[in-house]
Amino acid sequence: MRIALVAPPWAPIPPDLYGGIEQAINDLALGLKAAGHEILLFTTGDSTCPVPRKWLLEEAEGNRMGFTVPELRHVMAAYDVIRDNDIEIVHDHTVLGPVYAEGYTDLPVVTTVHGPFNVELIDLYSRVATRVPLIGISEAQGRAAPQIPIAKVIHHGVDAKSFPVGPGGDYCLFLGRIGADKGPHRAIAIAKEAGVPIRLAGKLREPWEHRFFDKEIAPLLGDDAEYMGEVSQKEKVELLGGAMATLFPIRWNEPFGLVMIESMACGTPVLAFPEGAAPEVVADGRTGYLCQDESAMVEALKGIDAIDRAECRAAVEGYFSRERMIAEHVEFYKEILER
Repeated sequence: MRIALVAPPWAPIPPDLYGGIEQAINDLALGLKAAGHEILLFTTGDSTCPVPRKWLLEEAEGNRMGFTVPELRHVMAAYDVIRDNDIEIVHDHTVLGPVYAEGYTDLPVVTTVHGPFNVELIDLYSRVATRVPLIGISEAQGRAAPQIPIAKVIHHGVDAKSFPVGPGGDYCLFLGRIGADKGPHRAIAIAKEAGVPIRLAGKLREPWEHRFFDKEIAPLLGDDAEYMGEVSQKEKVELLGGAMATLFPIRWNEPFGLVMIESMACGTPVLAFPEGAAPEVVADGRTGYLCQDESAMVEALKGIDAIDRAECRAAVEGYFSRERMIAEHVEFYKEILER
């Protein structure tokens, strides 16, 4: 097939630092190319994904994330390029793109809903879903808005070869955006109670993230709790492979949580609460533990050696592989084209 992928303009593909959505798009583009499909990726000029690429914006607009004007310019240029190329189907990962596409292209357009169904997205996608099929990234994501018709749920997958198995070590890891919803403050408290050093890495850019860090995280840092900054892909893989466990202490309906399967790919088990998509990702007792509360996570961390790191890796080489994710996307594209 000849497939156009439209990425958001907020980070390059693949991301040089934080960017779960962008990493997922990178895996999708590479996987589709490897499967023999012709890919056109509309992204930003600083992207390096080795597929045919087009762009309007020379650099990603991370400092204006969510601003209407840069996203709309990006989307309008994307559909101009798509019109001028021999494309069969468009997979749009932006928010504005599926809205703009109506009346501008006769091509089938599908979109992945990468975020949680809050009031705003429910309003938007309830209008879009009647003409643009929606791909969800977990069953939990859709349960929050049963009135929204999800055409297909496709769990993320990663290329295991990009995540070498690490030996583990004497620290646990928190990897994610530094915000209250991600739970880094809970991760530190759990690690301290278990007597295990913790390293934290993740995005810290927005004013509210800095306020949270200064108030809730900075006072807890010390020899046993270290913030590593916003790390590169290479540094992320090294941290994951060197950790005894990755803590994922969310208390909200997280749509997926790519870090969980990245951790498992490195052989590192995941400790999570049974919130959001975590029960769809973590096999309790096999690739980590689903803990009911913080005290249970403390005990699970103390006994983490009971988890076989090879079993964590096997889960990613199996179900959470990039190949399975690609096959499900291709099957869905064919269904849409046949309609």
